[in-house]
Amino acid sequence: MENKKRSYLLPVLLIVMSFILILIFISPKLQQSSLIDIKEEYASSYGSDTVRAKVLAITEEGQNTLGAIEQAYQVFTVEILEGKFAGTITSVDYGRRQLASNQVKVREGEQILVTVGQRPDTQEVRAFFTDFVRNRSILYLFLVFVFFSVLISGWKGVRSIIGILFSLAVIIFFILPQILAGKNPVWVSIMGAFIFLSISQYLVYGWNLKTHSAVIGIFISLILTGALSAFFINFTRLTGFGDENAMFLVQTSAQTINMRGLLLAGMIIGALGVLDDLVISQASSVFELKSANPQLNFGNLYQRAMNIGRDHVAATINTLVLAYAGASLPMFLLFSLNNQNPAMLVNISFVAEEIVRTLVGSIGLICSIPLATALAALVAARHQHFPWIYKYFGPENQNEGHHH
Repeated sequence: MENKKRSYLLPVLLIVMSFILILIFISPKLQQSSLIDIKEEYASSYGSDTVRAKVLAITEEGQNTLGAIEQAYQVFTVEILEGKFAGTITSVDYGRRQLASNQVKVREGEQILVTVGQRPDTQEVRAFFTDFVRNRSILYLFLVFVFFSVLISGWKGVRSIIGILFSLAVIIFFILPQILAGKNPVWVSIMGAFIFLSISQYLVYGWNLKTHSAVIGIFISLILTGALSAFFINFTRLTGFGDENAMFLVQTSAQTINMRGLLLAGMIIGALGVLDDLVISQASSVFELKSANPQLNFGNLYQRAMNIGRDHVAATINTLVLAYAGASLPMFLLFSLNNQNPAMLVNISFVAEEIVRTLVGSIGLICSIPLATALAALVAARHQHFPWIYKYFGPENQNEGHHH
């Protein structure tokens, strides 16, 4: 049993290593430079003088009015910890020139981010508050996430975390450099997404027929979602400039970037997590039904698994819509305060983009259910007619060391 499991892990490891090599040789930015070189080539003025600083002492606190808003402010001295001005001590204020939170205040002894500059006439070093340093807090949160993942899911949770890290690596080292290099964002996103989703599937669920079915279903669903996104972006005449970050990117980047393609790529990647969940759930349902009753044929498997899928997709779409709505709460509050006409609001770019993103993603998810279910049912019902398939493609699922 143990030897069989090890033999099925070998193809997974080979695939991971193969895709890593492909990424290294395909990505032009990885061939020619390191990640630091990429940052230097495409760097903008934003964040170029932002460094860490340590708060030495709070020198003044009070209330002031910024516009029509009454808010707290603080003045404090800091020591710059990095960059060419490292070791410099200067004064910084928080809440005098920018909107600030009344609940979160700067504390003595903590580290913050400041943007540093030097006056050309007096050579005086000036620093302005940028944000709080959150690395350590986020690291602790990540460790808690790892702890519960391993506690509940065991080694499958460990493999899932490795899959997440691999996915982030594909986005950072493959998708982003390719888009910055002027490649088509749509195909780059589809290929990159298929790479990290398929590898994640094999890492978590192993080398077996269920995973193969899910991976093929994911690839077909990705192409379908990409085609739907492309059509409706053109149909609704979206420009890709609805997000202010997109406009800032165009203004500060020396590279010409296809903003509509970037919007489309974002829609594809945004739907991936839910797509992954739906497809693997349907494949699991099919193979568990087949394991419980080996007499079920393709039609029976498809019908019963679709009953599960319909309930799942209804809950998933609700989750997807609520997730987008939750992220857009400040925007909704702003519109409510200004008594905006909803019929007019849907024409505004950033509102229309979120609506199209939600609806297109939901359509893609809905269509992926029958596709993934039919594919898994076909494999589950027909693979017994080809005994050689187990030798190369593994058992029915990761929990089996045998086949029917």
